[in-house]
Amino acid sequence: MTDAAPAAVSRPVLATVASLRDQVAGWRRAGRSVALVPTMGALHDGHLSLVRLAAARCDRVVVSIFVNPTQFGPTEDFARYPRPFAADCAAVASAGGHAVYAPPVEEMYPAGMATTVTVGGVSEGLCGATRPGHFQGVATVVSKLLLQALPDIAVFGEKDYQQLQVIRRLVRDLDVPVEIVGGPTVREADGLALSSRNRYLAPDERAVAPRLHAELCGVAAALAEGTPAAAACTEAVAALHAAGFARVDYVEVRAADGLAPITGTPDGPARVLGAAVLGQTRLIDSVPV
Repeated sequence: MTDAAPAAVSRPVLATVASLRDQVAGWRRAGRSVALVPTMGALHDGHLSLVRLAAARCDRVVVSIFVNPTQFGPTEDFARYPRPFAADCAAVASAGGHAVYAPPVEEMYPAGMATTVTVGGVSEGLCGATRPGHFQGVATVVSKLLLQALPDIAVFGEKDYQQLQVIRRLVRDLDVPVEIVGGPTVREADGLALSSRNRYLAPDERAVAPRLHAELCGVAAALAEGTPAAAACTEAVAALHAAGFARVDYVEVRAADGLAPITGTPDGPARVLGAAVLGQTRLIDSVPV
């Protein structure tokens, strides 16, 4: 990186592929490296940590804000997903971003579009089992964003760990010339992973929500003591139900690279992943083993 993100750098809001490419081309002519941070907006400190990570790695940072309809199921929260756009733009600037890319749906998915991207293997199971079509929507929109911006790096959060692995596999398999960087999960003081959907939680639900992280940490600790993964996960699921979670979609141990299921004792880097519904809010989290 040749310089930081000074206050004098303009932060345009770009709405078309052409304007994004013009902006990036101008930076390229000036010898600048470029990072992309894809988001759906409703930015919190977790997102902003990714922007800061991108700014530490590259000279210029584009933050995309696009609530992607193709990754929401028919009964999910697309219509009510928070969209505080003005606040998001101000947050991007404060974190060191240099441009916001906010295309309308018709720009991202023009009439007649007939191509989708499907990533096998790592997209199966976990959220792929409980949210059919979700990762096809993610893979398609991320493919488009990478091709539209052509960044040197793209930064994604580790909280959505399966998504991160899907994107890494996508880039590897399609020879996309970009480095995918994972940013650490940012948490509240009580362990709850930051999420745009946390604002849906009622006060009593918010008090219970950190139990998801606590139980995943408990699984990781049990594995370190030699407990088989299947037994530790079964105990964690029961504890989450007892704590008041309406539904537990999964608590599983997977290989960190490739997400192969582990039911015994891990013999290499692994991840404990969980998803559970509290009230009307679906929470996901993961911790390393």
